[in-house]
Amino acid sequence: MDSIMWSLVMTSTLLFIIILYTKIKSAILSSYYSSPLPLGTLGWPFIGETVEFISCALSHRPESFMDKRRRMYGKVFKSHIFGSATIISTDAEVSRIVLQSDGKTFVPSYPKSLTELMGKSSILLISGSLQRRIHGLMGSFFKSRSLKVQITYDMQKYLVESTAKWSEDYPVYIQDETKNIAFQVLVKALIGLDPGYEMNLLKKQFQEFIGGLMSLPINVPGSQLYRSLQAKKKMVKMIHRIIQGKRSSKPVVPKDVADVLISDTSEQLTDDLIAENIIDLMIPGEDSVPVLMTLAIRYVSDCPSALQQLTEENLKLKRQKENLGQTLSWSDYLSLPFTQSVITETLRMGNVIIGVMRKATKDVQIKGYCIPKGWCVLTYFRSVHLDDDLYDFPYQFNPWRWQDKEMNICNFTPFGGGQRLCPGLDLARLETSIFLHHFVTQFRWVAEDDSIINFPTVRMKGRMPIWVKRRRDF
Repeated sequence: MDSIMWSLVMTSTLLFIIILYTKIKSAILSSYYSSPLPLGTLGWPFIGETVEFISCALSHRPESFMDKRRRMYGKVFKSHIFGSATIISTDAEVSRIVLQSDGKTFVPSYPKSLTELMGKSSILLISGSLQRRIHGLMGSFFKSRSLKVQITYDMQKYLVESTAKWSEDYPVYIQDETKNIAFQVLVKALIGLDPGYEMNLLKKQFQEFIGGLMSLPINVPGSQLYRSLQAKKKMVKMIHRIIQGKRSSKPVVPKDVADVLISDTSEQLTDDLIAENIIDLMIPGEDSVPVLMTLAIRYVSDCPSALQQLTEENLKLKRQKENLGQTLSWSDYLSLPFTQSVITETLRMGNVIIGVMRKATKDVQIKGYCIPKGWCVLTYFRSVHLDDDLYDFPYQFNPWRWQDKEMNICNFTPFGGGQRLCPGLDLARLETSIFLHHFVTQFRWVAEDDSIINFPTVRMKGRMPIWVKRRRDF
């Protein structure tokens, strides 16, 4: 009994010391700055609130960590996650200011394993004139008519090849199918590589590489980070060969991103820098774009009225084009208003990118609060997109909410914002539009039960199995 009492006394004393420590630390920090820090707690020493953050992130409602603190402290609050004192913003205006700030105020901040894998020259990590130059070169090319024509042709081709293999007697795993298609389309746009042996080898190495993005920062033989770094070396070597071949042929008109970057005359873009950034740009082909397609199928499968209107709109366009003896162009796919509303609502609810992290390079004042130098800022998009102050019934899939409504770029940031706005956002919409068109006009289907996992990346737990039947009524 004495030992139990002693344990209780020691536990209570330890908890008292920890609580006192966090309160004193918060008070000292708040008194140090001219403007108050946001309310909140730094949690336990060293680990902060990381355990609770991850626990909530793995639940069916990952924003519950934010919701609890929003009720207690407001939409902007302080915490301590992943080893850093952090200001978390679930306020649309504060997040917009952070995202639109220049590189002299906020710089990217990511977990150590990710920064080591990406490399110092990654566009995700660099700032200043070099980042703006690379982002501008890629952004212009991604918006070009020639690339949209190529993307449309490749998507249609790979979709036909993929769906031809689908059987009505076995489930089709949509997440796997979309990953395969989107990766091929993106790699073709990045380095001009067609499906085949080299593509398969590249994809195998890339899947090993991406497995280490959220791994423990332990780089020893046998660890995930070590294997991922070795895979990246092999990919860099392969892309080097492709770049060297392009430099010798010197294409007059750029056909892919590698052509665009090697034609730059600034002499800042070395082969190593180009190769590493090409690899970073492959991530949407493995992750965000196919997940967007998969989630769109998930949501419309659960909303018969949305599926019916989506199907009718796409069947109407297909009939019109066939009656005229024409094939669909990229502009045709993007002209379908309800299809675009479905994609927009999928982006809002699915939150393929849940937020971004920045680090303050100096003390910053935003809306009367101080963000101290060296602190991280997590702009959490998911809480904004599911905020019932901004969206009626935010957990209800409702594509009609976007019809005849001007999009508020402050309240809707699925691709980030500011000078680091994802340059491929238009292509993501185009690819998803093409996929949805071909899918709903060719198939009827029944989706099996599946659940969405939101951490460390968004994906379907069971890879989204569906049973398809080819349409006979067209």
